[in-house]
Amino acid sequence: MSTHLHDVLAALRDWSRPDRRDELIAAAWTAGETRVTALAEAARTSRPAIYRALRSQGIDPRHRPEDTMIAIAPLDIEGFTGTPDTMDAQFNAALRRWAAHHPELNPRGPEGHAEGMRLAALMDTVARYADVRDRLAHEQVARTERDRLLHQVEVRWEALSTATAWLAAHHAYVLSVDEARIAIDMWRERAETARQRMWYCSSPRDEAAYQQIQAAGHPALEDALADLDPSPALTADRLRADLDQAHTRRTELAAPTLHHA
Repeated sequence: MSTHLHDVLAALRDWSRPDRRDELIAAAWTAGETRVTALAEAARTSRPAIYRALRSQGIDPRHRPEDTMIAIAPLDIEGFTGTPDTMDAQFNAALRRWAAHHPELNPRGPEGHAEGMRLAALMDTVARYADVRDRLAHEQVARTERDRLLHQVEVRWEALSTATAWLAAHHAYVLSVDEARIAIDMWRERAETARQRMWYCSSPRDEAAYQQIQAAGHPALEDALADLDPSPALTADRLRADLDQAHTRRTELAAPTLHHA
C-alpha cells in the first residue's frame, strides 16, 4: 500500500466531523482504495452509505481508476512467455541464440553453463510471474464485478420509489439480488485461488529476472498481493449475510405494494 493511500485511510478512520466523511471517502477512493467493503469498515458505515457518499462527491462507483487493475499484457522476456507447454522449446531456442551470438565460447564450458543457469531462472520466474499475475487479475475483475452488482442492488431498490412500471422494476431488483449473490461466490473462488500463489524470489538470479520483467513494462506484484483479502471466505459470508438481511427486510416492505399491484 502506498504511503499516500495509507495516510488517507488513516484520516478516514479518524474522521470526527460528519460533514467531512464523504470528502474523506472520496479521497480514499481517488488514492486507490476502491473496495467498497474496506471503505465501509474504515468509515464505520454501510456499503449503501459509501455508494451515496461517492456519488455526492461526483464519483461513479461503477468506474474504478485504471491503475488499480493488473494489466494483462503479453509476456515476452528473451522469448519466454510463461506458457507451460512451450517452456522447454523456448529454453532450447534461447540457448541456441546465445550460442549463435557467442561462437567463440564453448556452450558446454563455464560460460555456457552460467548462461544456462540464468536462462533457467528467467524461464521459471516468467512462468511463476504469469501465473500469479493472471490469478490476481481474475480476482480483481471478480471483485470489481462483485461490487458493481452489489451497487446495482442499491440502485434498483432506490428506483422502486419512483418506478412507473413497478412490477417490472421490482423484478429487476430481485434479479439483481440473485446476480449479486452469484458474483460474491465467484469472487470468493477467484480470491481463494489467488491466495494459493504467493510471490517470492529465492535467489539473486530470480531477483534479476523479476527486475527484467518489470523493466519490460510489466507491473510489480507486491502491492496487488498486499491488497488481497486475508479471509475471502469470511468476507464472502459477511457480504452474503448483509445482502440477505437487507433483502429480507425489503421484501417485507414491498409486500403491501406487491399485494395491491
